[in-house]
Amino acid sequence: MQFKHPEILYALLLLLIPIIIHLFQLRRFQKVAFTNVEFLKKATLQTRKSSQVKKWLVLLTRLVALACIILAFAQPFTASKTALNSEKETVIYIDNSFSMEAKGSNGPMLKRSLQQLYDHLEGEENISWFTNDVTKKGVSITDFKNEVLSIDYSPMQLSLEAILLKAEQLFSQSNTAEKRLVIISDFQDNGSFPEVPKNIKIEAVKTKPVTVNNLSIDTAFVLRKSVENTQLQVVVSAEGEWPESVPVSLWNDERLVAKTAVDLSNTASNSITFDIENPENLKGKITLTDAHLQYDNNLFFSINLPEKIKVLSINEGEAGFLQKLFDNEKYAYKQQNFNQLNYSDLPSQNFVVLNELKQIPKSLITALKAFEENGGSLLVIPSKEAEINTYNNLLNTLQIGQFQQLSTSEKKITKIHFSHPLYEEVFEKQVTNFQYPTVQSFFEITHQASKVLELEDGSPFLLQKGNNYIATAAFSRENSNFKNSPLIVPSLINMAQQSLPLPNLYYEIGQNNTFAVPVKLGQDEILTVEDSLSSFIPLQQTKANSVAITTTEVPTYAGNFTVNRKEDRLQLVSYNNPRNESRLRYLDPKNWEGTTSYNSVEKVFEAIAKSNHINSLWKWFVIFAVLFLIIELCILKFFK
Repeated sequence: MQFKHPEILYALLLLLIPIIIHLFQLRRFQKVAFTNVEFLKKATLQTRKSSQVKKWLVLLTRLVALACIILAFAQPFTASKTALNSEKETVIYIDNSFSMEAKGSNGPMLKRSLQQLYDHLEGEENISWFTNDVTKKGVSITDFKNEVLSIDYSPMQLSLEAILLKAEQLFSQSNTAEKRLVIISDFQDNGSFPEVPKNIKIEAVKTKPVTVNNLSIDTAFVLRKSVENTQLQVVVSAEGEWPESVPVSLWNDERLVAKTAVDLSNTASNSITFDIENPENLKGKITLTDAHLQYDNNLFFSINLPEKIKVLSINEGEAGFLQKLFDNEKYAYKQQNFNQLNYSDLPSQNFVVLNELKQIPKSLITALKAFEENGGSLLVIPSKEAEINTYNNLLNTLQIGQFQQLSTSEKKITKIHFSHPLYEEVFEKQVTNFQYPTVQSFFEITHQASKVLELEDGSPFLLQKGNNYIATAAFSRENSNFKNSPLIVPSLINMAQQSLPLPNLYYEIGQNNTFAVPVKLGQDEILTVEDSLSSFIPLQQTKANSVAITTTEVPTYAGNFTVNRKEDRLQLVSYNNPRNESRLRYLDPKNWEGTTSYNSVEKVFEAIAKSNHINSLWKWFVIFAVLFLIIELCILKFFK
C-alpha cells in the first residue's frame, strides 16, 4: 500500500494525546461509611472493573476512528510499477496489407480490428501510430479515432524488423519511460521473429481468418509474338481448398475479348494461354472470381505499338554479326563506315557500336560525349591494331579507365556475372559446363567499371559503367570466336534493349520502376501519367530522343494508365499490386520471445487498462472511521 500524501501520516502522532489523557486521568473514589460494608464490597469491585473496561473500549474505538480519518486524508492506494510510471509511451502498428482483407469471425479482419480500436482505446495521453503507408506521431486519442475508421488497404507490407525499426523512431529517447508497442496483424509468414529490444514491451494482437482459401492471378507474360498475333500466358494459383476449374476472362478496356478456364484438378498452380490478334494499344485486364482475397483477382497489362530502337554501328571491322542481330522489325538499324561517318546521325540514336576502329579522333570523342550525356548507350569494340592513346582519350572522357599494353596470350572467357542486368533473366541457373569462347589477344586495362564477363585469369573481357560498355578484345574471327558463342546474342541485344527501356507488360506498385518514352519534348514541357480517376507528374529526365520516367510511390492502386503530353496520349503503362500476400501462411506470435500475445484488440486494451489501474483505498478508511464511531456510540449507550 502506498500513499498519495504520505506527509499527513505525521498526524498519527496525535493519537498519543488521548492515550496520555486517559492514563493520567485517575479518578479518586470517595469513601462512604456504611453499617454493612462487607455486604457492598462485591458490588463495588464489579462496578469498578466494568467502568475500566468500558473506558478502554471507548478509547480504542476513538483511536481507530481517528487513525482511519488520518489515513483517508493521506489517500492510500495500491498499484503496479507500470501504473506508477508517469512516463508512458504507446505506439500502435496497424497492418493494413491486403492479407488483412481475409474474412475473420466477425467480418474482414482489418475493418473489425479498426472498429475495436475505436471502441476500446481510451485515455488522455497522446499516442503514435502507423500503418504500412501512413505514420502519425504524438496525436490525441480523439484525433486518432477521427482517422482510424477510414484506414484503407495498402499494397505495401512491412516486415517485423521494419516494424520494430519504425516504432523505435516514434518512441522518445527517454530511458525511464515505459514504452509499449501494440502490433495488430495477421502475422503473415515472411521471415522469422526478430529480437525484441529490451526497453520496449510488445503486445501482439493476432487476427485469424476463418479460412485460408484463395485464388490468385500470379503473373502474365508474352509467350510468343508475331506481327499479327501475340500469345499471352497467364499463371493462376490456389491456396487451401479450391474448385477443379476456374473461369478466367481477358478484357480490352471494358470489352470482353476472350474467356477460358484453368484446370486446377491435379495441381495448385497452372497456366492458360490467350491468343491476341492485333494487340497494339491494348488496355488489358485479366479477371477471375474469388470470394476471398479480392486484390489478386485482377491483373492489368498493356501492349503498346512497338517502338523501334535506333542502332548505329560505326565500322572498320567486319559487321555482318551486327547486321544479323539488329537488321529486323524491332530495330532501326543503320551502319556507316568510319571514313564516311555522318556526325549528324549520332544524336538521334539510342545505341551506338564502335566496331574495331583503329583510332578515335577528338571530333568523334566530343560527339560521343554529348551523345552519352543525352542518355545514349555506347559499346566500344577495340581493334587489335588500335592506337591506344586515342582509345584512352575516349575512356578518360567517359571516366572508365585506360588501356595498357596488348597481351597476346590465349585466354578463355570463363566467368559470367549472372546477376548483371544483361544476364539476370537469360539463364535459369548458373551454367558450369559451358563451352567457353576464347581470345587470342586482349588489352590489359585499369578501370573504374563493373565486370560483365571475365577471362580465366580474372582480367575483364567486357566492362560496364553507366550506359557504356567496353570490350577489351577484338571480335574479329582472327582474334576471337566470341561472335559464334551463345553469349553474343543476349549481350548485345540486352545492351540495345536497355538503351531504350520501353514499358513492360506491367509493373509492381511500390517498386522503383523505370521506363523510357520515345518523344522529344519542347522547353518547359512535361509528361503526366493518368487514368480516369487521377493523374500525377512522375519523376522524369529529358534526353535527346526520349524521356526516362521513374515511378516509386505513385500510383497507389492497380490499373491501366496513359503517359500524356498535354492532350496527346503517347504510351500505355500498367501497374499491379505485388502478389506476395496471396499465400495465406502465418506465424504464431506466441512463439515470439519477449512478447505477450492476444487474440483480439479488446483483450489487449483490457490488459493494458488493468496494468495501469490504481486502486484507491481512502473510501474504505472513511467507511471504517464511521463504523468505529458507531461502535463507540453503541458502547456508551448499551454497555452496562
